Amino acid sequence: MSPFRDPAPPRLAFAVWGAGLAAYVVAVTGRTSLGVAGLQAADRFEISAATLSLFSVVQLAVYAAAQIPVGLLLDRIGSRRLIAAGAMVLAAGQLMLAVVDTLPMALAARVLVGVGDATAFVSVLRLVPAWFPSRRVPVLTQMTGIIGSTGQIISAVPFMAGLLRFGWTPAFVSLAALGVFMGIVAAIVVRDRPPAPAAPTPAPEAVQPVGTGAEVPPAAVPARREKASLRAVMGEPGTWLGFFTHFVSLFPTNTFVLLWGVPFLTAGQGRSAQEAAALLTVSALAGVVMGPVAGELQARHPLRRSWLVLGATAFAIAAWTMVLVPTTPRPTWQLVVLVLALTSTATASNVGFDFARTFVPPARLGTATGVVNVGGFVASLASIYLVGFVLDLVRPDGHYVLADFRAAFAVQAVVWIVGLTGLLTARHATRRRMAEGGVVVPPVREVIARMRNHHREG
Repeated sequence: MSPFRDPAPPRLAFAVWGAGLAAYVVAVTGRTSLGVAGLQAADRFEISAATLSLFSVVQLAVYAAAQIPVGLLLDRIGSRRLIAAGAMVLAAGQLMLAVVDTLPMALAARVLVGVGDATAFVSVLRLVPAWFPSRRVPVLTQMTGIIGSTGQIISAVPFMAGLLRFGWTPAFVSLAALGVFMGIVAAIVVRDRPPAPAAPTPAPEAVQPVGTGAEVPPAAVPARREKASLRAVMGEPGTWLGFFTHFVSLFPTNTFVLLWGVPFLTAGQGRSAQEAAALLTVSALAGVVMGPVAGELQARHPLRRSWLVLGATAFAIAAWTMVLVPTTPRPTWQLVVLVLALTSTATASNVGFDFARTFVPPARLGTATGVVNVGGFVASLASIYLVGFVLDLVRPDGHYVLADFRAAFAVQAVVWIVGLTGLLTARHATRRRMAEGGVVVPPVREVIARMRNHHREG
């Protein structure tokens, strides 16, 4: 939906979205760069696994802590200025990381990277409903997340190649230069909304509740001009449904991609750095296919968006079980299944933002998006740190073997239990709120029975 005006000309809309999306790709590259350089970072700063995990924990903690302030700021100043400023801050962090050689300064550099990264995704998501018709928003939201995640390809292929060939400083300086370039592009191309039409701006469209193709009257959203209100956003069950959707879906992918995936594949599974990079690339490319499919399913079957999340989570749990239970390295096809499962959960995490868009009025969308985004990164923080903690506990010398990773990755079960409990609780509360407004989500068995009767009658 567009809270501002009728849809803009497609070419202009895609140019604006594309510029913001490119900045987000660079932000993801910065976020994931340390994951592929983990072993080099451990050598450069002479640190243990738990301390190495602290790099990602600090960055993600800053990212998560910044989400709500960034969301409030986004509702005030708009996407253009926030994307441009964030790209410059991220570039400063990468430049600092390129030249420092002490742990405290390196951690300070990752703080800057986290702050810069925190501005990108929520800012681009706010552009989507401003520039595109509502029917396209779920697919474009998915595409924003999935195309953005291809930043890990830049980390896994050209950045890793530059790191291995030219060394630490030139590799990170190149990322800093890329950040500066994207900040300039965003300042020139991105616009917060299409030009105001001559005719009066139409009233906001009705809000479509979770899990239903029907719309509820705009009375569900106050019609007055609203400033971003954190209390109002936090009081909406749909916000928490989005929060726990992001919580349970994003952390498996972040744990793997941001830090522990490459060490697991190389030290644990005996794969070369090139094979590890190829698997990460498969994951990113698969997302380009999964994203539009998931977005289309969201648009066509809004009643069942939460089932996409639950299905992806079950797939990830099954894939990890298949890989971790055996005591020997796994064949390539099983590792491919694992990275595809992680891609599916990353795709499902974007459903959380669709919940926020559904239940929160446009004036508060930046704040709601920030709250939802906190969920995935709080879970990622916990998971990344727990994996590093277990690795240090079972192998203090840092010479990891497969058994160490099997024990470490098993602790993800704790985070899954917390996330699924929150998700199911929030879904129940959301549906209860919907029922109070006269919208009842029918049980799955009723939907199946209805489909069978329709098929028989046809």
